[in-house]
Amino acid sequence: MHEITIPSFDIALTADSGQCFRFDHLGGQDYRVIAHGRVLTIRDLGGDRFLLDCGQAEFDALWRHYLDLETDYAAIVAGLPEEDAFLQAAARYAGGLRILRQEPWEALIGFIISQRKNLGTIKGCVAALSRRFGTPIPGTDAHAFPTPQQLAAASLEALNACALGYRSRYIQQTARLVADGTPDLAALSAAPDDALRAALVSLPGVGVKIADCVMLFGYHRTRAFPHDVWINRVVEREYGGRSPADSLGPYAGVIQQYMFCYARGPAYRQQQAPGGPVSDG
Repeated sequence: MHEITIPSFDIALTADSGQCFRFDHLGGQDYRVIAHGRVLTIRDLGGDRFLLDCGQAEFDALWRHYLDLETDYAAIVAGLPEEDAFLQAAARYAGGLRILRQEPWEALIGFIISQRKNLGTIKGCVAALSRRFGTPIPGTDAHAFPTPQQLAAASLEALNACALGYRSRYIQQTARLVADGTPDLAALSAAPDDALRAALVSLPGVGVKIADCVMLFGYHRTRAFPHDVWINRVVEREYGGRSPADSLGPYAGVIQQYMFCYARGPAYRQQQAPGGPVSDG
Protein backbone atom coordinates (compact mmCIF):
# COMPACT_ATOMS: atom_id res chain seq x y z
CA MET A 1 0.00 0.00 0.00
CA HIS A 2 1.17 3.52 -0.72
CA GLU A 3 -0.26 6.77 0.61
CA ILE A 4 0.24 9.95 -1.39
CA THR A 5 -0.86 13.55 -1.26
CA ILE A 6 -2.21 15.13 -4.45
CA PRO A 7 -3.21 18.76 -3.89
CA SER A 8 -6.76 19.53 -5.02
CA PHE A 9 -7.14 16.23 -6.91
CA ASP A 10 -10.82 15.58 -7.69
CA ILE A 11 -10.78 11.82 -8.25
CA ALA A 12 -14.53 11.58 -8.82
CA LEU A 13 -14.49 14.23 -11.54
CA THR A 14 -11.41 12.74 -13.19
CA ALA A 15 -12.99 9.26 -13.28
CA ASP A 16 -16.23 10.64 -14.75
CA SER A 17 -14.73 13.15 -17.17
CA GLY A 18 -14.96 10.97 -20.27
CA GLN A 19 -11.20 10.94 -20.91
CA CYS A 20 -10.63 7.37 -19.68
CA PHE A 21 -12.89 4.34 -20.06
CA ARG A 22 -11.34 2.04 -17.44
CA PHE A 23 -11.49 4.30 -14.38
CA ASP A 24 -14.48 3.32 -12.25
CA HIS A 25 -16.09 4.25 -8.95
CA LEU A 26 -16.38 1.05 -6.92
CA GLY A 27 -18.57 2.60 -4.23
CA GLY A 28 -17.86 4.65 -1.14
CA GLN A 29 -14.44 6.26 -1.45
CA ASP A 30 -12.90 3.53 -3.61
CA TYR A 31 -11.96 3.74 -7.30
CA ARG A 32 -10.26 1.34 -9.69
CA VAL A 33 -8.22 2.06 -12.78
CA ILE A 34 -6.89 -0.50 -15.27
CA ALA A 35 -3.96 0.72 -17.34
CA HIS A 36 -0.69 -0.52 -18.82
CA GLY A 37 -1.65 -4.10 -17.98
CA ARG A 38 -2.01 -3.30 -14.27
CA VAL A 39 -4.90 -2.77 -11.88
CA LEU A 40 -4.80 -0.02 -9.26
CA THR A 41 -7.34 0.61 -6.50
CA ILE A 42 -7.37 4.11 -5.02
CA ARG A 43 -9.14 5.12 -1.80
CA ASP A 44 -9.89 8.79 -1.25
CA LEU A 45 -8.92 9.43 2.39
CA GLY A 46 -9.93 13.08 2.32
CA GLY A 47 -7.71 16.09 2.84
CA ASP A 48 -5.88 15.54 -0.48
CA ARG A 49 -4.69 12.12 0.76
CA PHE A 50 -5.08 8.91 -1.25
CA LEU A 51 -4.26 5.28 -0.50
CA LEU A 52 -3.05 3.20 -3.46
CA ASP A 53 -2.81 -0.58 -3.34
CA CYS A 54 0.69 -0.70 -4.80
CA GLY A 55 4.22 -0.48 -3.49
CA GLN A 56 6.64 2.43 -3.79
CA ALA A 57 8.53 0.88 -6.70
CA GLU A 58 5.41 0.35 -8.81
CA PHE A 59 4.13 3.80 -7.92
CA ASP A 60 7.38 5.44 -9.01
CA ALA A 61 7.70 3.33 -12.15
CA LEU A 62 4.12 3.69 -13.41
CA TRP A 63 1.43 5.46 -11.44
CA ARG A 64 3.22 8.72 -10.64
CA HIS A 65 3.49 9.38 -14.36
CA TYR A 66 0.04 7.99 -15.20
CA LEU A 67 -1.62 10.35 -12.70
CA ASP A 68 0.43 13.22 -14.19
CA LEU A 69 1.87 14.31 -10.86
CA GLU A 70 4.69 16.14 -12.64
CA THR A 71 2.36 18.84 -14.01
CA ASP A 72 1.66 21.94 -11.89
CA TYR A 73 -2.10 22.22 -12.26
CA ALA A 74 -2.30 25.05 -9.72
CA ALA A 75 -0.13 27.13 -12.04
CA ILE A 76 -2.45 26.39 -14.97
CA VAL A 77 -5.43 27.64 -12.98
CA ALA A 78 -3.52 30.67 -11.72
CA GLY A 79 -2.63 31.60 -15.30
CA LEU A 80 -6.22 31.83 -16.55
CA PRO A 81 -7.31 35.32 -17.66
CA GLU A 82 -8.95 37.06 -14.72
CA GLU A 83 -11.40 38.87 -16.98
CA ASP A 84 -12.86 35.62 -18.36
CA ALA A 85 -15.64 34.93 -15.85
CA PHE A 86 -16.64 31.67 -17.50
CA LEU A 87 -13.12 30.21 -17.35
CA GLN A 88 -12.72 31.32 -13.75
CA ALA A 89 -15.98 29.57 -12.82
CA ALA A 90 -14.99 26.47 -14.82
CA ALA A 91 -11.65 26.28 -12.99
CA ARG A 92 -13.33 26.62 -9.60
CA TYR A 93 -15.59 23.74 -10.53
CA ALA A 94 -13.14 21.44 -12.34
CA GLY A 95 -9.64 22.56 -11.36
CA GLY A 96 -9.14 19.27 -9.51
CA LEU A 97 -9.26 17.31 -12.76
CA ARG A 98 -6.08 15.62 -14.01
CA ILE A 99 -5.24 14.61 -17.58
CA LEU A 100 -4.23 10.97 -17.24
CA ARG A 101 -1.31 9.70 -19.32
CA GLN A 102 -2.97 6.86 -21.18
CA GLU A 103 -1.53 4.54 -23.81
CA PRO A 104 -2.12 5.96 -27.31
CA TRP A 105 -3.42 2.65 -28.69
CA GLU A 106 -6.07 2.26 -25.98
CA ALA A 107 -7.09 5.90 -26.30
CA LEU A 108 -7.37 5.53 -30.08
CA ILE A 109 -9.72 2.55 -29.93
CA GLY A 110 -11.67 3.98 -27.00
CA PHE A 111 -12.44 7.18 -28.85
CA ILE A 112 -13.36 5.38 -32.07
CA ILE A 113 -15.89 3.49 -29.95
CA SER A 114 -17.08 6.75 -28.34
CA GLN A 115 -18.86 8.03 -31.44
CA ARG A 116 -22.54 8.57 -30.61
CA LYS A 117 -22.29 6.67 -27.32
CA ASN A 118 -22.56 7.82 -23.71
CA LEU A 119 -19.83 7.20 -21.15
CA GLY A 120 -21.44 4.18 -19.52
CA THR A 121 -21.97 2.44 -22.84
CA ILE A 122 -18.41 3.18 -24.00
CA LYS A 123 -17.04 1.70 -20.77
CA GLY A 124 -19.18 -1.39 -21.32
CA CYS A 125 -17.81 -1.85 -24.84
CA VAL A 126 -14.20 -1.40 -23.71
CA ALA A 127 -14.74 -3.89 -20.88
CA ALA A 128 -16.28 -6.40 -23.30
CA LEU A 129 -13.38 -6.02 -25.76
CA SER A 130 -10.88 -6.53 -22.95
CA ARG A 131 -12.63 -9.63 -21.56
CA ARG A 132 -12.99 -11.22 -24.96
CA PHE A 133 -9.62 -10.41 -26.53
CA GLY A 134 -7.29 -9.07 -23.83
CA THR A 135 -4.78 -10.98 -21.71
CA PRO A 136 -5.82 -11.79 -18.11
CA ILE A 137 -3.98 -9.72 -15.50
CA PRO A 138 -2.53 -12.15 -12.92
CA GLY A 139 -4.03 -12.01 -9.46
CA THR A 140 -7.09 -10.02 -10.58
CA ASP A 141 -10.40 -10.54 -12.35
CA ALA A 142 -9.42 -7.98 -14.99
CA HIS A 143 -7.97 -8.22 -18.48
CA ALA A 144 -5.46 -5.94 -20.15
CA PHE A 145 -6.69 -3.90 -23.07
CA PRO A 146 -6.19 -5.99 -26.23
CA THR A 147 -3.11 -5.34 -28.34
CA PRO A 148 -3.32 -4.28 -31.99
CA GLN A 149 -2.42 -7.86 -32.95
CA GLN A 150 -5.19 -9.32 -30.80
CA LEU A 151 -7.82 -7.04 -32.32
CA ALA A 152 -6.42 -7.42 -35.84
CA ALA A 153 -7.07 -11.17 -35.59
CA ALA A 154 -10.67 -10.70 -34.42
CA SER A 155 -13.53 -11.39 -36.81
CA LEU A 156 -16.26 -8.81 -37.39
CA GLU A 157 -18.72 -11.24 -35.82
CA ALA A 158 -16.65 -11.41 -32.63
CA LEU A 159 -16.25 -7.63 -32.54
CA ASN A 160 -19.97 -7.14 -33.09
CA ALA A 161 -20.60 -9.32 -30.03
CA CYS A 162 -19.06 -6.47 -27.99
CA ALA A 163 -21.93 -4.13 -29.02
CA LEU A 164 -19.69 -1.99 -31.24
CA GLY A 165 -22.14 -1.62 -34.11
CA TYR A 166 -20.75 0.08 -37.22
CA ARG A 167 -17.52 0.80 -35.28
CA SER A 168 -16.50 -2.88 -35.52
CA ARG A 169 -15.23 -2.48 -39.06
CA TYR A 170 -13.31 0.70 -38.16
CA ILE A 171 -11.68 -1.07 -35.22
CA GLN A 172 -10.74 -4.12 -37.24
CA GLN A 173 -9.26 -2.05 -40.07
CA THR A 174 -7.40 0.30 -37.71
CA ALA A 175 -6.05 -2.62 -35.67
CA ARG A 176 -4.69 -4.28 -38.82
CA LEU A 177 -2.97 -1.08 -39.93
CA VAL A 178 -1.41 -0.45 -36.51
CA ALA A 179 -0.39 -4.09 -36.16
CA ASP A 180 1.46 -3.71 -39.47
CA GLY A 181 3.16 -0.55 -38.25
CA THR A 182 1.27 1.90 -40.47
CA PRO A 183 1.25 4.12 -38.54
CA ASP A 184 3.78 3.37 -35.81
CA LEU A 185 1.96 4.81 -32.79
CA ALA A 186 5.08 4.83 -30.62
CA ALA A 187 7.14 6.67 -33.25
CA LEU A 188 4.38 9.28 -33.57
CA SER A 189 5.19 10.39 -30.02
CA ALA A 190 8.05 12.40 -31.52
CA ALA A 191 5.98 13.92 -34.36
CA PRO A 192 4.88 17.58 -34.37
CA ASP A 193 1.22 18.17 -33.56
CA ASP A 194 0.16 18.73 -37.18
CA ALA A 195 1.88 15.55 -38.36
CA LEU A 196 0.43 13.55 -35.49
CA ARG A 197 -3.09 14.78 -36.24
CA ALA A 198 -2.67 14.01 -39.96
CA ALA A 199 -1.52 10.47 -39.20
CA LEU A 200 -4.45 9.86 -36.87
CA VAL A 201 -7.15 11.18 -39.23
CA SER A 202 -5.81 8.85 -41.93
CA LEU A 203 -7.09 5.89 -39.89
CA PRO A 204 -10.57 4.40 -40.43
CA GLY A 205 -13.21 5.98 -38.21
CA VAL A 206 -11.00 8.85 -37.04
CA GLY A 207 -12.03 12.43 -37.71
CA VAL A 208 -10.57 15.66 -36.35
CA LYS A 209 -12.46 15.53 -33.05
CA ILE A 210 -11.38 11.96 -32.28
CA ALA A 211 -7.83 12.74 -33.37
CA ASP A 212 -7.73 15.69 -30.98
CA CYS A 213 -9.02 13.48 -28.16
CA VAL A 214 -6.30 10.90 -28.85
CA MET A 215 -3.68 13.64 -29.00
CA LEU A 216 -4.77 15.07 -25.65
CA PHE A 217 -5.52 11.89 -23.73
CA GLY A 218 -3.19 9.41 -25.43
CA TYR A 219 -0.20 11.58 -26.31
CA HIS A 220 -0.59 14.32 -23.69
CA ARG A 221 -0.49 17.02 -26.35
CA THR A 222 -2.00 19.63 -24.08
CA ARG A 223 -2.55 22.18 -26.86
CA ALA A 224 -5.10 19.84 -28.48
CA PHE A 225 -8.59 21.22 -27.98
CA PRO A 226 -11.35 18.74 -28.91
CA HIS A 227 -14.66 20.30 -29.98
CA ASP A 228 -17.73 18.26 -29.08
CA VAL A 229 -21.35 19.24 -28.55
CA TRP A 230 -20.68 20.58 -25.03
CA ILE A 231 -17.73 22.73 -26.07
CA ASN A 232 -19.60 23.96 -29.14
CA ARG A 233 -22.45 25.11 -26.89
CA VAL A 234 -20.01 26.96 -24.66
CA VAL A 235 -18.30 28.59 -27.63
CA GLU A 236 -21.67 29.85 -28.89
CA ARG A 237 -22.97 31.02 -25.51
CA GLU A 238 -19.83 32.45 -23.95
CA TYR A 239 -17.56 33.40 -26.86
CA GLY A 240 -19.92 34.50 -29.60
CA GLY A 241 -19.18 31.45 -31.73
CA ARG A 242 -15.40 32.01 -31.84
CA SER A 243 -13.34 29.32 -30.11
CA PRO A 244 -10.84 30.64 -27.54
CA ALA A 245 -8.52 27.67 -28.14
CA ASP A 246 -5.72 29.60 -29.86
CA SER A 247 -5.53 32.14 -27.03
CA LEU A 248 -5.21 29.61 -24.20
CA GLY A 249 -1.56 28.67 -24.62
CA PRO A 250 0.24 25.36 -24.10
CA TYR A 251 -2.41 23.97 -21.72
CA ALA A 252 -5.45 24.76 -23.87
CA GLY A 253 -6.52 21.09 -23.74
CA VAL A 254 -6.45 21.01 -19.95
CA ILE A 255 -8.56 24.18 -19.87
CA GLN A 256 -10.90 22.60 -22.43
CA GLN A 257 -11.53 19.83 -19.92
CA TYR A 258 -12.39 22.39 -17.24
CA MET A 259 -14.84 23.94 -19.69
CA PHE A 260 -16.27 20.56 -20.69
CA CYS A 261 -16.82 19.32 -17.14
CA TYR A 262 -18.29 22.63 -15.96
CA ALA A 263 -20.66 22.79 -18.95
CA ARG A 264 -21.92 19.27 -18.12
CA GLY A 265 -22.32 20.10 -14.43
CA PRO A 266 -25.60 21.05 -12.77
CA ALA A 267 -24.72 24.63 -11.81
CA TYR A 268 -23.95 25.85 -15.33
CA ARG A 269 -26.75 23.88 -16.95
CA GLN A 270 -29.31 25.27 -14.51
CA GLN A 271 -27.97 28.76 -15.13
CA GLN A 272 -28.63 28.29 -18.86
CA ALA A 273 -32.22 27.10 -18.29
CA PRO A 274 -33.89 28.96 -15.41
CA GLY A 275 -37.09 27.03 -15.95
CA GLY A 276 -35.46 23.65 -15.49
CA PRO A 277 -32.41 21.55 -16.20
CA VAL A 278 -31.00 21.31 -19.70
CA SER A 279 -31.43 17.95 -21.45
CA ASP A 280 -28.41 15.83 -22.36
CA GLY A 281 -29.71 15.56 -25.89
